[in-house]
This record gives sequence, C-alpha cells and structure tokens, in this order.
Amino acid sequence: MSKILITGAAGFIGSQLAHRLYQKKNEVVLVDDFSYGSEDNLIFDDIDFRETIHREDIRNLQAMDALFREENFDIVYHIAGITPLPDCQTNPVDAVDVNVRGTVIMLDMVRKYGVKKMIFASTSAVYENNTDFPSTEDHVEKPSLVYPSTKYTAEQYCRAYWDAYGIPVVVLRFANVYGPHIDCLRTQPPVMGYIIREYLSGNKPVLHSTGEQERDFIFVEDLIELAILVSGSDKYDTVNVSTGTTVSINTIAKLIAKEMDCEDRGIDYADTSHYWYRYPALYEKPYPINGKLLENEVLKYTCLSNAHAREVYGWTPKTPLEEGIKKTVEFCVRELKKAGVGK
Repeated sequence: MSKILITGAAGFIGSQLAHRLYQKKNEVVLVDDFSYGSEDNLIFDDIDFRETIHREDIRNLQAMDALFREENFDIVYHIAGITPLPDCQTNPVDAVDVNVRGTVIMLDMVRKYGVKKMIFASTSAVYENNTDFPSTEDHVEKPSLVYPSTKYTAEQYCRAYWDAYGIPVVVLRFANVYGPHIDCLRTQPPVMGYIIREYLSGNKPVLHSTGEQERDFIFVEDLIELAILVSGSDKYDTVNVSTGTTVSINTIAKLIAKEMDCEDRGIDYADTSHYWYRYPALYEKPYPINGKLLENEVLKYTCLSNAHAREVYGWTPKTPLEEGIKKTVEFCVRELKKAGVGK
C-alpha cells in the first residue's frame, strides 16, 4: 500500500483517480481549492471523500509544507490546474501562477520531503502548432496560446527537477478526455458535455465551421489505468494518453443524439469566432488577439501516437467510443437534471 497525494482531486479526472487508487487499497490524500472542482465528484458508492479532502490552494506554501511534512507521501499525482482555454487566455497571470508556479511548488515539496515520484497532468494542447501526425512525445512545436504554453513550461520544470535532483517524474499528455464526471455545467464545457446539455435543454447544439474537425478522444477509465501503470516508472518520461485514432465532432454529436433519442433535433453550425464571442476582452485594442490563432484552435486536428504507452507500459485503451458515450450521457443527464436543466 502506498500513501498518495492527489491535487485537483475534486475535478473530473482527479476524483476518479482517487477512487480507483482507494479501491486498490492505497491511502489517498486529496487536495482541491474548489475553483473548478465539485463536491458531487467526491461521492462514490463505497466512499465519500467530502469530509477528508483538504480544501487548500496548492500555492499556499505554508499549508503544503505542513501537509507534506505530516503525511510522508510515496507518490504525488499533480492534476490541479486551470484548464479551460478561455479562462487561461483572459486571465494569463492566474494561469501562469497556478499551472507553472503551482507545479514548481509541488516539485519542490517532492524534493524537500523525499517523495519517491510525481506524475504530472499535461495536455495534448502542447501540440497545437504541430503539423505531423500522429503527434509523438519527442516533437513539440512550441505552443502559442496561454493554456498550452503554461503546461509546456511546467513540463520543462519537471524535466529540470529530474536533471538536477534525479526525481522521477512522468508527464502525461492527455488527449480529449471524456466520461462520467465530465463538466457539463460551466459556461464553455468540453464538447461532449456541451452537446449533451444542449440536447437535454431542447436545443440544437451549435458546432463550429463544418463540424468535421477530427479529435482524439480518450475515455477517462482508460486514462486512469495508464496513470496507475506509469507510477512504476523510476525515471523522467513523457507519455501520450490517447487512442491514436480520430473522430469528427459531427460524429460525436450524432452518437450522442442517438443515445438521447434526439436524432430528429439536428445540428446548427456557426463561424469559428462563435466560440470566443463571450470573451470580448480578447479583442480590445491596442493589442487585439490574433484571430487566426483562435480559428486554428477551433479547427485543429488532433491525433496522438500511443505507441510509447503500449511499448513501455503495456497499455492499450479498451473502451469503445459508443460505450464511453453511453456512460457519459447517463452521467451528464443525471447531473444536469439535478441542476434543473431539461425536463
């Protein structure tokens, strides 16, 4: 049994990772400041983490130092971060402070208290400027937008702590993650959460451009399986978490519509700028944002090679897309109805 710290533990991925590790008889310690996390994510049939989670900001040095000193962790899973791209782009100082400085704080706590290893949650968004597919871990064209830039910078600090101190760190670059506990309530939820919410509300989902953009989607349970496997690493490593295949947003919408019996509802389409219309500050003079960057973000193609994960860790994703969407719809419909959305 290991004692494991999970930051961002009230979020989509962190909460389910905590539950899986708990089921495997590990002692899990949870931290979240609830900027994005939800108490509902902490309730499972066999455990309720709400009473034991530490409601702290990872940037609180005094609190983190006390926690690490008291608990003597074996492993740290650093999942916490500001991930919505619009939030990072409109509040870059906060994004850098949480995603970069927060990561360095975790790394230095690991160093100071002799934690055996750390697993860091990064993102496929670091490949936003890549043109070779499927994207491999050894080639990143430096990103341009704030969110992927913060994650890529944090990755460099992870490598620096391995180089300087020999601290084993595994960087996991997540493809588009979906599954139960996906956020479907925030202003700009992930695409599956958005589509489900719109159909449940009696609306047509609005997709951008033609909807034929193709993305690499990974089911959260498959991601967690790999996240646990890499904890056996004793070195620095970077690992894509992906299916290595793509599916169009149109196909995703149609599969969700079929699952929700909304196939007669249809789909609307909008210009790529529609995604960003809620963020007028980005277009303010004297330096309005480069609209081409935003257009590229909406239209981007993502496909990540998972050959490294297969060869080194013996991992393969197991969940068929249709099965994963069924589970995602069931969860989101239940949560949305609890929040008063739909009938």
